[in-house]
Amino acid sequence: MQHLIDTNNFNDQQLIKLMNEAKAFKIKTPFTKFDNKLLVTLFFENSTRTRSSFEIAAKRLGIAMVHLDPSKSSTKKGESLEDTFENLAAMEPDGVIIRHEYNNTPKKLADKGLTPIINAGAGNNAHPTQALLDCFTMMEHFGMHTPQELKGKRIAIVGDIVSSRVAASGIRLFTRLGLKVVLVAPKPFMPDNDLPQYENLNDVIDEVDVIMSLRAQLERHKAPIFEDYNEYAKEYCITKERMGERNILLLHPGPVMRNIDISDEMLEDARCKVLEQVKNGVYVRMAILKLILSD
Repeated sequence: MQHLIDTNNFNDQQLIKLMNEAKAFKIKTPFTKFDNKLLVTLFFENSTRTRSSFEIAAKRLGIAMVHLDPSKSSTKKGESLEDTFENLAAMEPDGVIIRHEYNNTPKKLADKGLTPIINAGAGNNAHPTQALLDCFTMMEHFGMHTPQELKGKRIAIVGDIVSSRVAASGIRLFTRLGLKVVLVAPKPFMPDNDLPQYENLNDVIDEVDVIMSLRAQLERHKAPIFEDYNEYAKEYCITKERMGERNILLLHPGPVMRNIDISDEMLEDARCKVLEQVKNGVYVRMAILKLILSD
């Protein structure tokens, strides 16, 4: 039984196959639909891009989708998540796509071995489908055919890294592929790892090929770090002035806080691929669903 709890669930050959499938879906190569498959989505946290992207991906593959709203489920009556999941699994879906506030929830459910689990974001630990679509977007931008060809590219992850499950999954995947990852953030936003760390983007901007901006999640920090978002933006907003004429690919997982994470002007710049990431998310998730449901 194949699960996607984090990107390490896919080996190198599966990663290559996944990217090839996503590319084929994007150029509209004909494919066989999964008309007899059914998936359940279980989102305990809000989502726009990830949930709708999975639903569109499933529909394009001919997969039926059932969305369970946790706010209207028996978890509100005191039923445990495990019992809710076991009851859903008893109905024999072909997989469950889950988003949850706790890091270990997707793995705990996968370990039951009842149905394939796809992690749509868990705590601050993992968001594997975002990391995979970011990988695809970089490959496409640089004209590469396999993820392994990204080896040696330099990426700066900028913003609230310690709170970001996107950054956590991305760091694991990118370092595995041989990208050179550097972190740019104020010290309270930094995770505890061995990657190069900087507080000032200007210290590394001339040395990177990609900047991944992240949302400043001030609400996740117990003690105030900045008085307001505008104070944060003075140091970390990606602006036209900061980017200059450098040929750097700009990414962001969304939602973008305009003029705090990225300026309005840079969002319209050709180097910014935020909407292309959203588009690619559908095709990468189609490829993920095909890989898992074909297992």
